[in-house]
Amino acid sequence: LMPPDWKAAPPVVKSCIQTHTLLLSALSSLSFSPYCRSLNMDCENQEKDKDGNPSTTGSFNNSNTNNSIQTIDSTQALFLPIGASVSLLVMFFFFDSVQVVFTICTAVLATIAFAFLLLPMCQYLTRPCSPQNKISFGCCGRFTLAELLSFSLSVMLVLIWVLTGHWLLMDALAMGLCVAMIAFVRLPSLKVSCLLLSGLLIYDVFWVFFSAYIFNSNVMVKVATQPAENPIDVLSRKLHLGPGMGRDVPRLSLPGKLVFPSSTGSHFSMLGIGDIVMPGLLLCFVLRYDNYKKQATGEVPGPGNMSGRMQRVSYFHCTLIGYFVGLLTATVASRIHRAAQPALLYLVPFTLLPLLTMAYLKGDLRRMWSEPFHAKTSSSRFLEV
Repeated sequence: LMPPDWKAAPPVVKSCIQTHTLLLSALSSLSFSPYCRSLNMDCENQEKDKDGNPSTTGSFNNSNTNNSIQTIDSTQALFLPIGASVSLLVMFFFFDSVQVVFTICTAVLATIAFAFLLLPMCQYLTRPCSPQNKISFGCCGRFTLAELLSFSLSVMLVLIWVLTGHWLLMDALAMGLCVAMIAFVRLPSLKVSCLLLSGLLIYDVFWVFFSAYIFNSNVMVKVATQPAENPIDVLSRKLHLGPGMGRDVPRLSLPGKLVFPSSTGSHFSMLGIGDIVMPGLLLCFVLRYDNYKKQATGEVPGPGNMSGRMQRVSYFHCTLIGYFVGLLTATVASRIHRAAQPALLYLVPFTLLPLLTMAYLKGDLRRMWSEPFHAKTSSSRFLEV
């Protein structure tokens, strides 16, 4: 979580910036959309398994149901912070050499992710006027009208972003990336969740607080704030299209973060999408576990020392409140210290510790720690949050 401009600003300006940061990041980060999409995808996979093999019980963690869903194991959770550190150093030392390639790859990924985000809306709009038959495009595959519409809108949005570099379009693409990653990535257990979030907490703290002592520069801040050359400008220079072609397009701030302007528009605060996605994966895990427990055991009364009200509190809402409190704490810390803050330093304790405490009190800690989900197949495709 980064403050505006890294310098002292008038108190009124700082208050506006921090308020915008908190409200907008909370609205985007705590949206129910990716979690509902994730649950609905699991339900659809369960229905397909039931239709294809009636003897197979539904599984919320079955990697064979949908090859597009990636489940993180313990080894991947341990090595992900190392891989992220290597990528960060590559961007720090060789940004000028790889910026165009990185920009193009980011634009392609953002296009696909935002098309996924728009797909439910396009399905709703095209349902009355078109059957859900797929249109063949030869070797490119078969697509429904809703898929073609969502992809076309996404391509249009990315092109406008490349031409204008507007922060609002960049935020929209970043939110599409967040929703897609939360929907297609799974944490199978609380053990893997703790390994992943603890490792990323150390990664975030080191690169924000201690990298300057080794590299004489804050690596995380420099990479996050460094704009990339616009591919249109680069292409116009390579093809010698003339001094006027492509010269007026802006440099691009890549959609690896959400940015929020102040009321005057002269300063920006930002929140990395990793600070949204990683706690979001934990929220998705506990929401799936709440649904698993509801399907598998129903409303089971808790231990004698547990009140009925405590038993009715879901893990999802406990973790959601912890995320909001952690985000608020990170915002306040950023304002007090007037420097970039590793948001995971606040988000991880405020989400994991209440979750672990509640799981221990409810007697679910052992099962959540290592046991995969094996829930009964639900007849309803859409699950209540």
